[in-house]
Amino acid sequence: QVHLVESGGGLVQDGGSLRLSCQDSGRTFTSYAMGWFRQAPGKEREFVSTINWNGSSAEYLDSVKGRFTTSRDNEKKTVYLQMNNLNPDDPAVYYCAAGLPTYGFEHIRRADEYRYWGKGTLVTVSS
Repeated sequence: QVHLVESGGGLVQDGGSLRLSCQDSGRTFTSYAMGWFRQAPGKEREFVSTINWNGSSAEYLDSVKGRFTTSRDNEKKTVYLQMNNLNPDDPAVYYCAAGLPTYGFEHIRRADEYRYWGKGTLVTVSS
């Protein structure tokens, strides 16, 4: 079983940084690809990033490339999202998710392919 809890959200100024964390209290964390998604008010949930099971590779939404970095610590059963140079397009509730990739693939970009979700953490950017 996977139980995900996000933390690290908050209010930051335009251009500032935040680091989100997502910890799993289950026993099979290393089996899963992990993803970060976000949902702003009135908008659909949007893929942000995904990282493979051992953290050796990741993929990103184009608009966050070069600003956001995802990483994971399998001993701590935690995945991170370092967000730098935040701008007014980034405020949302950020969710982490865990899923098993299709055979032959390491990453998951589609929300409906993730089985487990956290409850989210709110990120707000002030101008």
